[in-house]
Amino acid sequence: MQYHPNEMFLLYNPNSSDGKKTKAMALDICSHINEVDSLNEKLGPTYWKEVITKLGVEPQELLDQSHPDFKTKVGNQTYTMTGWLDVIMHNPQLIKNPIAIFNGKAVVCHQPADILKLGTPKSASKVLPHLKRDD
Repeated sequence: MQYHPNEMFLLYNPNSSDGKKTKAMALDICSHINEVDSLNEKLGPTYWKEVITKLGVEPQELLDQSHPDFKTKVGNQTYTMTGWLDVIMHNPQLIKNPIAIFNGKAVVCHQPADILKLGTPKSASKVLPHLKRDD
């Protein structure tokens, strides 16, 4: 999968409170966001494997074990990588947190502010006119 260097990839549930807050913070880092609705867009196993590899986590770490579907869909089963990819692909509602990829780095946003690990907010680099120094 190709990622444009000036574009942030944000995989999230746009209906969740954390998803909305994460998106708002993402817009302060990058104005070009490729939003992927984790509930309504079908992503294939290759796509998920690349995201998981970029994150450097085990697939099951992305899942919300407190979600009502977790017990029926996963339970105490052990899976291979292919099995976990199938679980994630067919049960996107189990994805616990937004996932962001920007400038070759990836992060699971356990809290909306975690997205700041990918870059400095644009507002932080701006110097207000009255604070500029004339040398």
